[in-house]
Formats: sequence, C-alpha cells, structure tokens
Amino acid sequence: MKLKDLEIFIVAPPFPGWGGRYWIFPKVTTDTGIVGYGECYASTVGPKAMVAVIEDVFSRHMQGENPENIELMFRRAYSSGFTQRPDPTVMGAFSGLEIACWDILGKARNRPVWALLGGKINQRIRSYTYLYPEPGQESADFWVDPDAAAAAAVRFMDLGFTAVKFDPAGPYTIRGGHEPAMSDITRSVAFCKAIRAAVGDRVDLLFGTHGQFTTPGAIRMGRELEPYNPLWYEEPIPPDNLLEFAEVAKSVRVPLATGERMTTKAEFGTLLRAGGVKILQPALGRVGGIWEAKKIAAMAEIFNAEMAPHLYAGPVEWAANVHFAASIPNLLIAETIETGGAFHQKLIRNSITWENGYILPPEAPGLGIEFDEDVARAHPYDGNGLHLQMQEAPCDYSEGNRFEGGAPSTLPHKT
Repeated sequence: MKLKDLEIFIVAPPFPGWGGRYWIFPKVTTDTGIVGYGECYASTVGPKAMVAVIEDVFSRHMQGENPENIELMFRRAYSSGFTQRPDPTVMGAFSGLEIACWDILGKARNRPVWALLGGKINQRIRSYTYLYPEPGQESADFWVDPDAAAAAAVRFMDLGFTAVKFDPAGPYTIRGGHEPAMSDITRSVAFCKAIRAAVGDRVDLLFGTHGQFTTPGAIRMGRELEPYNPLWYEEPIPPDNLLEFAEVAKSVRVPLATGERMTTKAEFGTLLRAGGVKILQPALGRVGGIWEAKKIAAMAEIFNAEMAPHLYAGPVEWAANVHFAASIPNLLIAETIETGGAFHQKLIRNSITWENGYILPPEAPGLGIEFDEDVARAHPYDGNGLHLQMQEAPCDYSEGNRFEGGAPSTLPHKT
C-alpha cells in the first residue's frame, strides 16, 4: 500500500465561526483506494500558500511511501532542506498528512486509531469548552462581562461540563510581552470571582491568556488569580520564551499550561526540563501529528506532567485528539468546541459522541469519522486572512485602557 493522491479542502465555518476563520483538511488516497483525512493547524502563511506547502511536503516526502512508515516520513520532513529543528509551517503541513496516514492505517486494519497506539486506557475523555454566548446573543459586551460569563458557566455546567475556559486578560499582539494594565487584572479577578461564585466546586476554572505578558507582568496577574484556585493559567508569556515559564511557575501557585503554538518534542522537552509547565497542550495538527504527540506524552510522564490536547480548529483535529487522549495514561482533559460544535458535527455527520461532559472514543475504523465532502465543498474559504489576526499595540493607557483597534483581543478575535 502506497500513498498516491492528495486533495485539500479549505473550509470556512459559518457564523459565529467557533474554531477559526478556516480549517485545512488534506485528503490522502492510497494506490489501493483507501482514503484518509487529516487536519493542518498552521497559520504562519495564508491558506493559499499553505496549500502549496502541504502539496510540497506530500510530494517531496510522502507520495509513493507506505503509510506505515510514519517515523521515516517525519524525519524527512523535519530534517530535509538542512533544517532539523521545529518549524510550525512545515510541521503543520506534515501533521495533517500524518493524521491522514493514521486514518488510512486504521481503515486498512479495520481498527480504530487508538487501538494502534497501545490501546484504550481511557474509556471516556473529560472535556472542557470556552465560555461562548448562546446563539443570537453574540456581542462584544459578552467577552468583557463577568456576569455574562458566570451565566454561561452555569449553562455549560448544566450540560455536564466540569471545566470551562475564559480569557478576559486583555489583548495579545505582534509584540513580545507587555505589562498588564491594572484594569486588565481587575477584570480578570472579577471574572474568576463571578464564575467561582456561580459554579462553586463543581467546575474547574481554566484561565486563558495568549502569551501577552512579560514575566513580571504574568506573575502580577497570576498572583491575583490564586484565591480562586484555577486548574491552570494558560500561556501567560510568549511561546518563544520557553525558559521564562519556569520563572513564572516559581512565583505563582497556579499550574501553568501551554503548547498550542509549539511544535515537536524539542520545544516541549525544553519546557519539561526547565520545570515551568506541568500541563501540556499540543495542537495535533501542528505539533507533528499523533505519533509525535505520543512521544511528548511519554516524556511528560517522566516529569509527572499531564496532557490536555488543544482544539481551536475543525473536527478532524478533534478526532485525532480523541484517539490520542484515549491511549495515554497521563491525560488531564481535552478541549472541545461547546458539546462538539454544530458545524463541526455536521461536517463529520455526528460521528463523535459527546455525553454529559465526556467524549466517547469512536469504535469505527480509522479516526472513526464520516467526513462529508459535500458539506466541505459547500463552505469554501476564499479569503487570504490568517487564522488569527494579531493587533499591533497593547493599549493606550492615556485613554482609560481602551485597546487600539477595538475591544480586548479575547476569543472573538480567534475567528
């Protein structure tokens, strides 16, 4: 069996667009006619350029190869061109193609992917979601209103969630870290206070940031969150400052989590050795694929660290996360888009089951999903924007901490 043909779908989720501005799905077909689907989570270049990268990685390193030879294909993509270091663009392309290979291998053996990864150790997977407004209630005010966030937390708790994530901490920009304004800290504390009062001890609070603070700024913010005992404090400093995470961890009594913007075991290994992070959040469509994520999880075991696969993408990466999560002993939790996401589920014909706060690993062969190509083709992305648009300046303190370019860069800007 050899990898033969490639087709790429660039899909635009309809409003409100939870999961990103677009999703990238490579479809790989073997010479025996078996089809596998993957997903690339990469936003360093526009989608048209990314298609060219995916095509190049496939034709150069994978076409004509046996899909079983994942390690060989990874080393080719990782090292060729005299690179041999983490590259989010190339690894994003390879990751989606690698996920498709696992889908093919499972279908060829009539087994779910988790069965090829050491079997199922987790019969169900604890999930969390961001706090989203209800349909028809989307507004800029929701993202800066602690009471609205608390009401949303109760709504998701009533659905069965035992953890929710929110990000009220202020803008993330093209610059390195900045000091949080006092109003950023005040608003963040207000969110934690309101949500904790609403859910009590039934739901964990996941405090999200996006690498926007300096090391001392992250410490200032983190210390104010401690009374509300969040389960984690996510990516408080920029992801290119791997060793500085340890400085934050030494000063803040909330576990640090990070990883959505990192790729390969090289970056995650540095975090673990430095001692800064105990909750790792790889995005499987960027990190190097399922096999690379398994290696990272194994390394994490040695450091008594846990895994919380990240998802701000489409349903194929979600499926990959589920199979990965089912197969590892140090799973903490896995991200979902609400209870699976209406358009996410439509695109895979409701083939993943979310039930009372947990995801049930599919039993069908491969990734266990039914990718609907007609739906994908009916929602093409024809723009050239990136998955996330970063603003250029943190804020203008002279005008009462009004953010340049609009409202705080919270979740709506991840669309």
